[in-house]
Amino acid sequence: MERDHIRERLASAASMPKDVVLGASVITILGRNEVCIENYRGIIEYTDTLIRVQTKSGQVRLTGKRLQIEYYTNDEMKIKGRLVSLEFGEGRKKD
Repeated sequence: MERDHIRERLASAASMPKDVVLGASVITILGRNEVCIENYRGIIEYTDTLIRVQTKSGQVRLTGKRLQIEYYTNDEMKIKGRLVSLEFGEGRKKD
């Protein structure tokens, strides 16, 4: 979208973080056993081997063993377990 492009340029010019200006997701991986996702929109699927999360720009798919969401708030979650893969996919929902 043109509006997102303008926001991205403004964030860059003002030296502001893109996650704040654009609402971009921040994904932090700590080793193979912990993932934190900030600025997500919702949980699509949740099992002990697969967790799918909707973000503004698409979906994040985590696969592994003994996966569990340790906690979640309106904009942040922490996932623990044995992480095997993390994939990004299309599937953006209409605003």
